Amino acid sequence: MLSTTSAAGSSPAYGLRRLFVDAPRRTATFLAVAVKLATPACSVHAAAAGSNPIGCLEVADQPWISGGATPALPGLTAPPAEDDGVLFAAVVPSEQRVHDVVMKQAALAAASVAAAPLTPARTGRGAGGGGMNAAFDRCGEVCKEYAKTFYLATQLMTPERRRAIWAIYVWCRRTDELVDGPNASHISALALDRWESRLEDIFAGRPYDMLDAALSHTVSTFPPFRDMIEGMRLDLTKSRYRSFDELYLYCYYVAGTVGLMSVPIMGISPESKASTETVYKGALALGLANQLTNILRDVGEDARRGRIYLPMDELEMAGLSEDDIFNGRVTNRWRSFMRGQITRARAFFRQAEEGATELNQESRWPVWASLLLYRQILDEIEANDYNNFTKRAYVPKAKKIVALPKAYYRSLMLPSSHSNCSR
Repeated sequence: MLSTTSAAGSSPAYGLRRLFVDAPRRTATFLAVAVKLATPACSVHAAAAGSNPIGCLEVADQPWISGGATPALPGLTAPPAEDDGVLFAAVVPSEQRVHDVVMKQAALAAASVAAAPLTPARTGRGAGGGGMNAAFDRCGEVCKEYAKTFYLATQLMTPERRRAIWAIYVWCRRTDELVDGPNASHISALALDRWESRLEDIFAGRPYDMLDAALSHTVSTFPPFRDMIEGMRLDLTKSRYRSFDELYLYCYYVAGTVGLMSVPIMGISPESKASTETVYKGALALGLANQLTNILRDVGEDARRGRIYLPMDELEMAGLSEDDIFNGRVTNRWRSFMRGQITRARAFFRQAEEGATELNQESRWPVWASLLLYRQILDEIEANDYNNFTKRAYVPKAKKIVALPKAYYRSLMLPSSHSNCSR
């Protein structure tokens, strides 16, 4: 087993601390109507008013009954408290705090059935009858509409894993939409409290709508979901980050949590000799890498909304200011700054590879496909001469198609730990 005392020392965040880097950002825009969060379900008639109905109950009179309650587990949901004017975060770096949570999750998975691969009895066709099948299918439709590249990767999964990942994805998008969607200006901290209460009902087997039911039927661990809501709370009050340490914690809240949610679904290869912690750390790194890539791609978009997801101290070190970002100046200083950002993101992708090789055979291809496809966005930013103010970097369809056989080849390789042990 890996030591849990020195997580920070070898990670990309620490190894590249002096480079100029960017902040993470959530991936999506989705919908949840704030005024309906406290009610058991929102009306299907909401769509008539021009709002997206995805956050509402879409099939009337369905008995959304799921499994038993899952106990709440400790996460990072509360921000560090002040003690005599000294912040706890100033004593323990964000990366170490997150590492401790990852280790707890890994230990829980190693000691429970949550770490075992999902079976059709839990999430596949026939699980919970036609109503649950409709719920999972709706999640798939949402994923296909709003995240085409991600949806493509899920097509490489087994049916039961595919449906489970769709359910988690939809919940993450709905959560993100609270603070980043068309109704974001009306969202308050109380709305997020209600959303968290709704999450507790989901885990207690009391889903509000068909999309909640799909999640309730899927998940078996609790903390990462609550921690993601904490990231949304930050978005209500924070639009600047002083250092990468602050951004790292935010990145865990809104993106690293997704990786932790996914590990029990993907499963760990029986051939793997790696510790459970290795896989969970790789999953965390992939979430961080994806969000670092998102923020690099969306600098201009965020600036137009008055947000800067970049460490302010590193901007200053690079000789840049907020005005440079708001005015969209692509200068040599900006290019140098961006090179450092991309270097850090790629380092996280490399760390993610260590976990990807240890997954179940049937899970490795989609994960590798997602990793390779998303990493190519960084190449496109470079191809745009680092102009992420007015040009959106995207991977052309032809390059996506070429990446799939490469991902398949990587997925056929034995877990690295198994290969090392057989030499």
